Amino acid sequence: MSAVGVEWTPVCRLDDLQPERGVAALVDGVQMAVFRTFNDELHAVGNQDPFTGAFVISRGIVGSRGDAATVASPLHKQVFDLATGVCLDDESVRVPVYPIRARDGVVELALR
Repeated sequence: MSAVGVEWTPVCRLDDLQPERGVAALVDGVQMAVFRTFNDELHAVGNQDPFTGAFVISRGIVGSRGDAATVASPLHKQVFDLATGVCLDDESVRVPVYPIRARDGVVELALR
């Protein structure tokens, strides 16, 4: 995702992200969960589990439902679409989704 006027914050090297494993990043006081899929797609969502309030989404289980890359909360296993943030078990609940990109081997995040 790229946009004019977006302030990008470097968080790690792309090579530091293991496919299908999440990491937590703190950008301007906001906790984000960062994921790299096996097909090298990058996703950033809020790290706070909306059902429990715990900051654990980065420790979730990465998978898929159909064509959608997903993460299951490690606490109660609710599944979130990594592209939209929507909970696939309760569509009235979602986690925020953040702009993410890799540039020159560096992963960058933005708040919008």
